Amino acid sequence: MPVRITNQGPSYEGWKRRDFLTAALSVLAGTSLLKPVAARAKERGAGDMTIRQAIDRIVADVPGAPFATTVDTIKSGDPGQPLKGIVTTMFATDAVIEKTIGQGANLIIAHEPTFYNHLDETEWLEKDKVYAFKKDLLEKNNIVVWRFHDYWHSVRPDGILMGVLSAMGWNKYYNEGAPEIITIPSVSLKEIVRTAKKELGIDKMRVIGDLSASCQRIVLLPGAAGGRRQIDLLRKYEPDLLICGELNEWETSEYIRDARYQGRKVALIVLGHSVSEEPGMQGLVSWLGTRLPGVPVKHIPSGDPFIWA
Repeated sequence: MPVRITNQGPSYEGWKRRDFLTAALSVLAGTSLLKPVAARAKERGAGDMTIRQAIDRIVADVPGAPFATTVDTIKSGDPGQPLKGIVTTMFATDAVIEKTIGQGANLIIAHEPTFYNHLDETEWLEKDKVYAFKKDLLEKNNIVVWRFHDYWHSVRPDGILMGVLSAMGWNKYYNEGAPEIITIPSVSLKEIVRTAKKELGIDKMRVIGDLSASCQRIVLLPGAAGGRRQIDLLRKYEPDLLICGELNEWETSEYIRDARYQGRKVALIVLGHSVSEEPGMQGLVSWLGTRLPGVPVKHIPSGDPFIWA
């Protein structure tokens, strides 16, 4: 989905770079995570708060926020209740909701929609049994779901982008002037595929290109940036490789197929939407920790819904 206009898959608990990811993303937090919780609480004057107060504190640290138009709204529950704990995730799936209840938390901060469409419109689902089950599960357990999409992409550096860069070990190549492109030491497409599968917990991925080809200039677009943006950046930077979360199969992949037929050396890796942005939501835990000291915050991955048959 465009950033501003705006089932269970592999476990992320075993990521080899988890500690490195947390440390790298603590840069976003704007303060040391090594300070004792009590000291940070004293600095911030944090105490008991409602979910609404916690959300307001989070939004206050996003450049230009609050936005007049955003999808980052409360999708379920009463934000006036006291905050018990927070779970970050990509999708507030039924499984994530049940795990949240088990954790004793009552706020889920999800990056993507809860009710199967970008704006979380529910009128069309009123008589749907799947929707009714999820709605009932949330309401009976007093769980608030708040989306954190536009705001997290608007933090600088972009919280989602830094998540996948850090997971891949590429955060040192972050380009502040042009965040969507990085230049790494030359490495084969095959090696990049191997690294992505290992560090992002991906079983299989779709690739276009010569696996032995050397890659150095990479356009990285986690999530679903849309075909026009993906192609515009291919035209602008002429990279060796585009790595995206997902795409429409009649757009970017066909552009790259024709480009390669014409002799242009460009490759494509499609990671999958959820796994490409999950590291950024895991990194959100440390960012929240400095803004809401003393509040339990845990990441529960929603995972990749697909299997390979």
